[in-house]
Amino acid sequence: MIYELRTYTAMPGKLPALNARFRDHTVKLFERHGLRCIGFWTYKHGGSSDQLVYLMAFEDQAARDAAWAAFQADTEWQQVRAASEVEGPLVAHITSDILLPTDYSPA
Repeated sequence: MIYELRTYTAMPGKLPALNARFRDHTVKLFERHGLRCIGFWTYKHGGSSDQLVYLMAFEDQAARDAAWAAFQADTEWQQVRAASEVEGPLVAHITSDILLPTDYSPA
């Protein structure tokens, strides 16, 4: 099992629209393509108030790569993204880290 920790830094003032896109569309599309989300977070303190952080789980790197490729190719996702960015992009920067549990991790 591997985990992917993704951090999205929203464009100024766009975090509510980014959260709406995930809530209303992206999560359902993730499920369709086998992208298993563990959870979504924003910072209460520490970090940055314009960031959305989420954690995903995959059987292995090949499963992760295939699921992301299918998601990116999905025409519904492409339409949702385009519609949500009519007034400009929602995301300034994305960080993706692949995490491997230690042998003593409860995960």
